[in-house]
Amino acid sequence: MIPPKQNGNFVAQMELVLDVYKRPYDPLYPVVCMDESPKQLIGETRTPIPASPGQLERYDYEYRRLGTCNVFLAFEPLAGKRLVKITERKTGEDWAYFLEEIAKEYENAEKITLVMDNLKTHTPGSLYLTFPPEKARALWKRFEFIYTPKHGSWLNIAEIELNVLTRQCLKRRFDDIEKVRREVMAWKENRDNKKAKVNWQFTTKDARIKLSKLYPTIES
Repeated sequence: MIPPKQNGNFVAQMELVLDVYKRPYDPLYPVVCMDESPKQLIGETRTPIPASPGQLERYDYEYRRLGTCNVFLAFEPLAGKRLVKITERKTGEDWAYFLEEIAKEYENAEKITLVMDNLKTHTPGSLYLTFPPEKARALWKRFEFIYTPKHGSWLNIAEIELNVLTRQCLKRRFDDIEKVRREVMAWKENRDNKKAKVNWQFTTKDARIKLSKLYPTIES
């Protein structure tokens, strides 16, 4: 979704994100994009009909709701590297623990630039609600937080990779969180082995032309 009219705050934050995406690859200062998405757990009421030549596996339209889980995904577009974690919830505490895992994954980095949506759980406060203040502050200092603007989640490259995960792996019924974890880890290893990357082409110059209606009109 894009704002319907002029919005100075939107374009300012958008241009900040686009500037971050122009940075060259640097293992000491990696640019990592993070996103999250719920996954509904569904049980069958009837045994599915297995796939056969020329016919996909078929499910009955009836199903049992078995709750939800949450998919956290961190993706470094220039390196083709990703980190995925499946949790039972999507609280600020869950997010804080995921950030701890990202920091460990990039333990040799000087600073990790983290691009993410501006959800209320994605704040330094979540770190302080999860860890002792010394640890929370130390973890916060490992990151540079860059937020996509409101109505600008399409600017988060992790959303692209999350859509790939959904299409290639999660677009079917799972009745157990452990099954989701196993399938997602297999998908991650396959994508990492391929070093699958995203070549982001949209620039600030493009934005000022294609999204010109969002830029405030300045009258002299």
